Amino acid sequence: MKLVILGGGESGVGTAILGQSKGYDVFVSDFGKIKDSYKKVLNQYQIVWEEEKHTESEILTADVVMKSPGIPDKAPIVKKLKEKGIPVISEIEFAAPFTKAIIIGITGSNGKTTTTTLTHHLLKSGELNVGIAGNIGKSFAWQVAEENHDVYVLELSSFQLDGIVDFKPHIAVITNISPDHLDRYNYDYNLYINAKFRITMNQTSEDYLIYDFEDEASLEWLKNHSVKAQLLPFSLQQELTLGAYEKQNTITVKTKNDEFTMNTNLLNLQGKHNVKNAMAATTIAQIMRIRKQTIRESLSNFQGVEHRLEKVQKVNEVLYINDSKATNVNSVFYALESMENPTVWIVGGVDKGNDYMELMPLVREKVKAIICLGVDNQKIIDAFKDVIDVIVESGSMQDAVYKAKRLTEKGDTVLLSPACASFDLFENYEDRGRQFKEAVHNL
Repeated sequence: MKLVILGGGESGVGTAILGQSKGYDVFVSDFGKIKDSYKKVLNQYQIVWEEEKHTESEILTADVVMKSPGIPDKAPIVKKLKEKGIPVISEIEFAAPFTKAIIIGITGSNGKTTTTTLTHHLLKSGELNVGIAGNIGKSFAWQVAEENHDVYVLELSSFQLDGIVDFKPHIAVITNISPDHLDRYNYDYNLYINAKFRITMNQTSEDYLIYDFEDEASLEWLKNHSVKAQLLPFSLQQELTLGAYEKQNTITVKTKNDEFTMNTNLLNLQGKHNVKNAMAATTIAQIMRIRKQTIRESLSNFQGVEHRLEKVQKVNEVLYINDSKATNVNSVFYALESMENPTVWIVGGVDKGNDYMELMPLVREKVKAIICLGVDNQKIIDAFKDVIDVIVESGSMQDAVYKAKRLTEKGDTVLLSPACASFDLFENYEDRGRQFKEAVHNL
């Protein structure tokens, strides 16, 4: 059996190692450059690879192709594969059949990294042998090949879910759905919503789907489609007979045979959106029968995720916050909502079809100045020029942070929350966040 892998990054290399260990004839092809660290691994395993090209004679003779999530379906090589009827799947689909572990899949437009990391923290504290993968850390396929976990918590993007056929998580979570990556879905929001709900398509009545009871897109989809999984919603506004809700600063989580309560003041993560993330993670921990005392302790000592509303430091009584992971408008909404002081907002990058209008009330109320950090900032300037007097442009992180310092006074906050992808000026959102932190430390 010939396995061709498109993309020589984390998921590609992990799949290559797993494929080889299962007896596949493996070929890795990357249209760009492969990082030296990954080349080293491929050579070590004697896996054949190529970079900066796709050799069609090698690729179009595959029995199965694993496509990295970053490669769109409209890429010429993918179109040719589909025309020939060669299955093109994601790493998650390829790796899942090779493990007997319980799989927990978490998707959503926002909150999925925090929910995934928090869930892993809860289960690990409960002494389960648990791996964390998907969009996070070491690839799922690589772990399936070399580590023997009983449970996996997977952060799943819509791109990964696009490439599944039989993949079925025992517990699925959809944190929320808001317009994102629409450039990959022909600017059709419904296609993106359907992609997210693929997470539940193979679930049975033995499985669980956890979702946001206030999320319009999710509720609309569930109204029009039947789901076999047991539904466990979470809500900030309504008392539920099954699922999780908050009332008078208390979280209550009800599953079939159990009930858990905890005061929200004891949560280490701040903000309404994090109460929701905590409810989703706690529901999973309940299903997995983690002790209540362990859940409480873990929720109160969880440190949060790097580049997600991360307090960097105070300089001259001005707080600098790194929210580089906010790559869409909805994420920024949560960030601005949790700001308590006048805020200088650093925003911009590669726009993915953003509509900034929903931020308008929060920008009016919280933001005193905007720094645009991107190659093309016109859309942001046009959106906010009538409500914000000070809007400046910047071409580097160091310059943006320096300008922010000059625009603040004691008690203010500087918030990097870009609402955009980072590929114009940075390698990725992590690189953007690290540069921000470095620039702040150098003030």
